[in-house]
Amino acid sequence: MIRFFGSLFSLLSTGAMFAAGGLAGLVYIYGNDLPGQDDLANYHPKLLTRVYSGEGRVIAEFYREKRVFVPIDEIPELVKNAFISAEDKNFYTHPGVDAVGIAKALTRFVMARAAGRPARLSGASTITQQVMKNFLVGRDRNFERKIKEAILAVRISGALSKELILELYLNDIFLGQNTYGVVAAAQRYYGKSLEELSPEEAAYLAALPKAPSKLHPVREHERAVTRRNYVLEEMAQNGHLGRAEADAAMQRPLETIIGKQRPVVLANAQPSYFSQEVRRQLIAELGEDELYEGGLTIRATIDPELQELAARALRRGLEAYDRGRAVYRGPVARIEAVAEGERDNWRALLAAVAMPRDIPGWRPAVVLDTGKTTALVGIEGLEGDGTARLKLATERKWIKAIRRDGERHGAPKRPGDLWRKGDVVFVARSEDGAEDGQAWTLRQVPEVQGAFMAMDPFSGRVLAIQGGFSFEVSVFDRATQALRQPGSAFKPFVYAAALDAGYSPATIVLDAPVVVRQQGQDDWRPRNSSKKFYGPSPMRLGLELSRNLMTVRIAQAIGMDRVAEYAERFGVYEDMPTLLAYALGAGETTLYNMVAAYGMFANGGKRVRPTVVDRVQDRFGRTLFRHDPRLCQGCAGDEASAGDLPELFDQRAQIMDPVTAYQLVSMLQGVVRRGTAARTVGARVDFPVAGKTGTTNEARDAWFIGFTPNMVAGCYIGYDNPTPMGRGAYGGTLCGPVFAEFITEAMATRIPGEFREPVRQGLILVKFDRETGERLPDDAFGAHVVTELFRAGYEPELYAQVLAISGDDALFGAMSPDLIFGIDATDLPFNEESAIREPSPTGGGDPAAPQKPQAPVAGGVGLGTGGLY
Repeated sequence: MIRFFGSLFSLLSTGAMFAAGGLAGLVYIYGNDLPGQDDLANYHPKLLTRVYSGEGRVIAEFYREKRVFVPIDEIPELVKNAFISAEDKNFYTHPGVDAVGIAKALTRFVMARAAGRPARLSGASTITQQVMKNFLVGRDRNFERKIKEAILAVRISGALSKELILELYLNDIFLGQNTYGVVAAAQRYYGKSLEELSPEEAAYLAALPKAPSKLHPVREHERAVTRRNYVLEEMAQNGHLGRAEADAAMQRPLETIIGKQRPVVLANAQPSYFSQEVRRQLIAELGEDELYEGGLTIRATIDPELQELAARALRRGLEAYDRGRAVYRGPVARIEAVAEGERDNWRALLAAVAMPRDIPGWRPAVVLDTGKTTALVGIEGLEGDGTARLKLATERKWIKAIRRDGERHGAPKRPGDLWRKGDVVFVARSEDGAEDGQAWTLRQVPEVQGAFMAMDPFSGRVLAIQGGFSFEVSVFDRATQALRQPGSAFKPFVYAAALDAGYSPATIVLDAPVVVRQQGQDDWRPRNSSKKFYGPSPMRLGLELSRNLMTVRIAQAIGMDRVAEYAERFGVYEDMPTLLAYALGAGETTLYNMVAAYGMFANGGKRVRPTVVDRVQDRFGRTLFRHDPRLCQGCAGDEASAGDLPELFDQRAQIMDPVTAYQLVSMLQGVVRRGTAARTVGARVDFPVAGKTGTTNEARDAWFIGFTPNMVAGCYIGYDNPTPMGRGAYGGTLCGPVFAEFITEAMATRIPGEFREPVRQGLILVKFDRETGERLPDDAFGAHVVTELFRAGYEPELYAQVLAISGDDALFGAMSPDLIFGIDATDLPFNEESAIREPSPTGGGDPAAPQKPQAPVAGGVGLGTGGLY
């Protein structure tokens, strides 16, 4: 007997040794290239990045895996217990691997195979093993994967506490609907935070790790309820729920928001022009992986109120131009089933049509029938039977022609000319329709496009970006991505360079013909928009009325190298050619650059860099990026007293003389009060506004950039495929109203303020005649009188009757020759052409000549004869 037990003991010991050796061999073979404890302890899952407005609203999310991290101590016990009951009830007692569970799984696998049934090795995976599977091993179901899971589970159990392992699991697990982790799942399925979940809701989420796609709350409703109730039963048996509470939860229906509504927390997180610019800037700054996986918290500079105002003003401006063309271009799409008479299912058919749905106030509609004077349409989202009537008489007020199926027809005479059954169109409530507000009118997305941007001129914080009529129509951002010629909107930089070179707003410049000889090409003969010449005029008048010939003469006199240096200093261009045509805005730039550059006029000549991001913090709350460059003395202390207040230090570079900036702002105020923007902007505002219009040749591009003392904004309108916009299309007429609408509404809740004068030392206020440059007495008044700030010694002198003398030579003889720039007073009579010779830098002629440009330019705008205004 003793020998038998000895042999048995020896056999068992030998078996145990072999088993231990075999186990050690498996660990060595499969675990040699797996991460160690330190790597596991420092592992961080991929997290989504969220972008917040200043008010804390989520405006965008960027992710590869939609996961929101939450610390374990902020996860309710109800949620923890639901997942533990569903997935690993022995979680707190086993060492990462559940030996009993593994034995059961192996037994089921062997018995199934022995019976000839297909089987796979599954089950018995602990929460710890699932963490390892999800993070590191992959999802292949085989023996090797199970061994690796077990090895890593034991390793991580030695590196982390149970609570930290559970934290990793609950933040990482895939729960369907493109969500990872319990926070994202609670928001996606219920639109709730974890604290708001009921027992049955927590149980359903805990049921999902098994097979999210097979437990869909709508398509697989019965199976989902069965699995949820199983989890509730397990919670009751494990003591996490009372029996009565569990039974009551099982009786409640499974209700989610899937297919019904967007989670409240993400209601504003729609793709937009602003959020996409945030994405582009942060990828350039931090890299794509950090943005999409780093779990960043981003505070954007957007002001939601101003963003809404900007979008609405631009849309109205674009639609006003489009309706002014008086051409209806046909339906967005066709629903042939409706055309063939199927009307009962029109709602579902219309919902399936891919068309923009991000235009406030506009709704998709389908034409169901036409009558003698109206068309019956079914409108998406309209209560009742969902139908309304469009009146032909209303639409004929603006539709004078129809372009459909490649053919052009005249004004519609009956509804059938305009609408056909099955047509999918846009409609909106009539602003001046029936008194009951139920009248609807036809709408169409404009072919012309545009952009609008607003910015704080002192900080560079971009407050609003609208890069087109609709993001769903076109994601191309015309504010930041479209390169267009600014036309006369560039002229202030020429005048700024001249003011810094010693000129003044009263300096007389000759407005007379100019010819630029070009080797191998036709002469360039710039002209004023009016095609007239005005003789000697003050610089202020030249800018207010956007005189091209005066601008060219100023640029020639001070040198295009100086103008280019200013344009580059202000960020309009990176490397501007020193060609005279660039003085009239022939180079390409973006609205983003132009608005930022004008902001430096508004702030007194301080450099600012525009940004859409205030601050970026990583998943641990550490600041990675902060836009505000100011240093603060005394901000780091724990306490502050009235006598020891923190002090901010402005580190912005002064890139323009403050006096020059103030003079330029004053001249740009003249543009709004008396110049090219007087009717469309100046007449609509009752607070200080400065700005400049811009229109390129043949009205292919229209601009207006303007600012108040505390806000700068700009508008651009033009076709994506540059096309002339027709008669009456100018920066003032197209963009002026857009800017005016925006700025008046924006200032309604803000204090516009006054433009700040620079320190008066060495400066003098002088009144002069804006039309002649003549200095006037201090008590002079009238529409022609301007009060201007001058550097002492640069103020205008008294020149009586400058423009009152008759005869050709009189225009030059009444003033000193050094005040006439661009032509010698003795050179040519006024009614003939003077020549400013500029040899081509390439030998092949100016690359953008008026008649035969050697290279195309944005907007198709040459430098030629149709003056830039």
